[in-house]
Amino acid sequence: MKSGKRVTVSRNVLLLGIVSFLNDVSSEMIHPILPLFVIAVGGTGLIVGLIGGLQESIASIFEVLSGYWSDRLGKRKILVFGGYFTSAGFKLLLAFAVIWQHILLFTSFERVGKGVRTAPRDAIIADSMPDARGRGFGIHRAFDTLGAILGSITVLLLLYVFWNDSDPLAFYPQVILIAAVIAFVSLLPLYRVREAKRAPQELGLHISLRRLHKPLRLFITVATIFALANFTYMFFILKAMDTFAVSGHRESIALTIALYVLFNIFYALFAIPFGTLSDRIGKRYVLIGGYLLFSVTCLGFAFSESLPAFLVLFPLYGLVYAMIEGNQRAFVSDWSVKELRATALGTFRTMIGLAKLPASLIAGVLWTISPAHEFTFLFGSAVSILAVLLFLHYGKYY
Repeated sequence: MKSGKRVTVSRNVLLLGIVSFLNDVSSEMIHPILPLFVIAVGGTGLIVGLIGGLQESIASIFEVLSGYWSDRLGKRKILVFGGYFTSAGFKLLLAFAVIWQHILLFTSFERVGKGVRTAPRDAIIADSMPDARGRGFGIHRAFDTLGAILGSITVLLLLYVFWNDSDPLAFYPQVILIAAVIAFVSLLPLYRVREAKRAPQELGLHISLRRLHKPLRLFITVATIFALANFTYMFFILKAMDTFAVSGHRESIALTIALYVLFNIFYALFAIPFGTLSDRIGKRYVLIGGYLLFSVTCLGFAFSESLPAFLVLFPLYGLVYAMIEGNQRAFVSDWSVKELRATALGTFRTMIGLAKLPASLIAGVLWTISPAHEFTFLFGSAVSILAVLLFLHYGKYY
């Protein structure tokens, strides 16, 4: 995009942003308490890693299938609606979980909905703002994360409404039930989303990277290695929770959720600026900076056990997501042909999603064998540096 050129934000991007805003209010009422819920019903650090990894990996399988179906049928919107509806249904079931196996089952299938909706939704966004995809994805992520802020603030307030010291376990399903209702409400704006008519594509289902241009193949390789470092967010929450365990139970949960709110605030504030910056200076430079910052942030989590340190580290973690989440998808969109864009996005999400399961399982194992859980974060830091070095090495292709 030329510097100074005014870009009109697509109506589709705004509508999908509203859907994501409401859906993330729902999701982020659940996310900060999910690892605590798992531990409360008898789960361990390894179980947390298993649940977090499966959430991403199961979603990734359906992302590539959904991307393929979207390109083959020439339709996007129906798959987006089906994905959001599926997620809402399994959030409702999660409210009735009583053992960690229930949580594993329901959260995994809830992520099926995410997998079904993500690639065709991203393709609609990419098609709606072809001259400013970084900005388009940045706007969408900002809506997404603003919903996350409201959701995490809401669960913090509900902590003081529903918490009962005589029955602390009752708090989690009460919050999740409210979140499920909001998830169903988020479906309403989808009615006004319009997709361009497109001819169905005669495609075979191939997940091989060989179908993609070499620069895109190399980037997906780099992003997959980074995904091995980027284990589930739940370990960052548990690290803070363990640090504040000396406080009263409700107070320690409240402090941990407040830090998660801080993470989301920084994510939301910087999603659009980093998307716009990537359109101007190149997405590769922003992504390298994000990978490097993640490595530094992990080092901080490895050796910090104080509130002042976490007041710095959680915002840095938010900056990492602002730099990489939307820009990775925008980078894939830039290097994919229009006819196969949803397939390329689905393949990309599949590769990094599949890497999340071993990443989170390794993190879970390291969590259990290190006294202060530092090995988990040292692992993330080291592998992230490897991704940075590879991206720099492949610079001649971009």
